[in-house]
Amino acid sequence: MELTLLPEVGVATIRLGMTADDAVGAARELGFVPSDADHGDAPGQVVCEHAASDSDITLGFTKGALTDIHVYRFRNEAADVRVTLDGLDIFRTPSERLLEGLEERGHRVEQNDDGVDTLPDLKVILSNESSFDYPSDEEGDPIYFDYALVTLGR
Repeated sequence: MELTLLPEVGVATIRLGMTADDAVGAARELGFVPSDADHGDAPGQVVCEHAASDSDITLGFTKGALTDIHVYRFRNEAADVRVTLDGLDIFRTPSERLLEGLEERGHRVEQNDDGVDTLPDLKVILSNESSFDYPSDEEGDPIYFDYALVTLGR
């Protein structure tokens, strides 16, 4: 499965601005199943799970329209999943190398020491500070990002 982050547009076929039913339908087509089948017309958030990769996406809504998509790294390391931004695999490329690659492509990157880095012009946030046990280096720091947020930016 390949999920492409499309800044200010969406993720793969899930588009910002969709209704809850349309967004959940698009997520289902990608293999993600909502954890709450009765999510309602104007939910705040709908968590959708992908069993094969043991990953999730969270669809965030404001006034009935999809305004942000949270993509979480797969917990099954053998999963056939690629989540890309500008051709770079954000969950399989070491985070420092990924940020360098994004800067080389002309994207402004704002880093902080808390593991939450922002691509403000793209309205994308990348983080590597989850509570899951993902691959880490000799010092115990996460190697990869484990979370991405695509938003309309308010």
